Amino acid sequence: MIAVPHISLNPTTNQIIQTCASWESDRLAQALERAHRAQHAWAQTPFIQRSKVLREVAMQLRAQRDRYAALITQEMGKLLREARAEVEKCAGVCEYYAQHAEEFLRDEPVASDAGKSYVAHPPLGVVLAIMPWNFPFWQVFRAAAPALMAGNALALKHAPNVPQCALASEAIFRDCGLPDGVFTNLMIEVEQVAEAIASPHVHAVTLTGSEAAGRKVAACAGQHLKKCVLELGGSDPFIVLHDADMEHAVNMAMASRFMNCGQSCIAAKRFIVVPQIADEFLLRLKEKVEALKLGDPMLEATQIGPMARADLRETLHRQVCDSIAQGAVAVTGCQPAVREGFFYQPSILDRVTAKTCAWREELFGPVAIIIRAASEEDALRIANDTRFGLGSSIWSQDTARAEQLAAQIEAGCTFINGMVKSDPRLPFGGIKASGYGRELSRLGMLEFVNAKTVWVR
Repeated sequence: MIAVPHISLNPTTNQIIQTCASWESDRLAQALERAHRAQHAWAQTPFIQRSKVLREVAMQLRAQRDRYAALITQEMGKLLREARAEVEKCAGVCEYYAQHAEEFLRDEPVASDAGKSYVAHPPLGVVLAIMPWNFPFWQVFRAAAPALMAGNALALKHAPNVPQCALASEAIFRDCGLPDGVFTNLMIEVEQVAEAIASPHVHAVTLTGSEAAGRKVAACAGQHLKKCVLELGGSDPFIVLHDADMEHAVNMAMASRFMNCGQSCIAAKRFIVVPQIADEFLLRLKEKVEALKLGDPMLEATQIGPMARADLRETLHRQVCDSIAQGAVAVTGCQPAVREGFFYQPSILDRVTAKTCAWREELFGPVAIIIRAASEEDALRIANDTRFGLGSSIWSQDTARAEQLAAQIEAGCTFINGMVKSDPRLPFGGIKASGYGRELSRLGMLEFVNAKTVWVR
């Protein structure tokens, strides 16, 4: 295998910031062995000491928020204010598990034929975390906080276009007192992931990424009989019913579709509208989309920054062009922006049908697609007519009716009159081609522990 460097490239300017060399197999093996040894000692560390480290991490994140936010923006193009919010959210998840981990993992007494029986929750060992570029801090910290508080070690294989974010995450934990080896950044290639999963020093895998990556990782983890949690793509339906608060629904549609330049697995991607309000919704959405200010993500006035990579923009534009050729209507945008960097115009596709690419595939960028349902029942059918099942939302002032519909949507979560988001207090994950297993909440923490029965005569 020819080692390919990890290149930090500013998507706003198309200029290389830094290049990091990839590791050879020997260095990978040594790092995983060190993580395994460190995990044994960390698992014996009392919760109070683990929580002290996580609270220090939260303090460090907040103290250096602007520096880390600038790093995120320079490396993958997120708006600076969104990057600041991402860093704050990382601090919050660390504090959440520092506060609740001991309670979540407390031994659970169970009545049986024993004099005493209970379920204990020891850690699994070293968790390999394969993380994406679109939320380069949040994805890492939401995986690390529960895993570390449970007594596991974490070995991070980050996306190759955000090496500085990966190194910064490792440095934060190290500087805040986490023992050497308990959090390790692996500067390895995609082709080395199978080697890492096969290592006897790795005991479980968590991946956030594409459907294709999920299938490969799941197959490899299954081959080696290792626990795996997958959070994959999504094509979230945003169902607008006739009695929706239109101003609120359109404002939230804008936030959900265009935050992070549309590069989010839980972004609203399919706007499914009933006939009574379809034209009004489109008119209002078009007005707001065309008013978005595209530009340098480091500037506070900017509302849409660049996409993270040139190839992502090319894929998105191909999907848009294919959909138009198949009958969708370009309402606004639908072209790359003519300027330096990987910018794409904020866009709307209307009249999207089952014959179009946009119906079947996830559009990972600043393009909203409008699907006109024949009725409320048809809207529900369309929402479920996808291989994905991550998030979903319903917009209606009749919340009782919306809850009835929510029960029928095939997804990991349904938000009523609210934008889909991840929250440490609630389980997060999908079904169907959006993956399996859960992150966050107590359920997410239990994914990487051994639910161990202890029976005493």
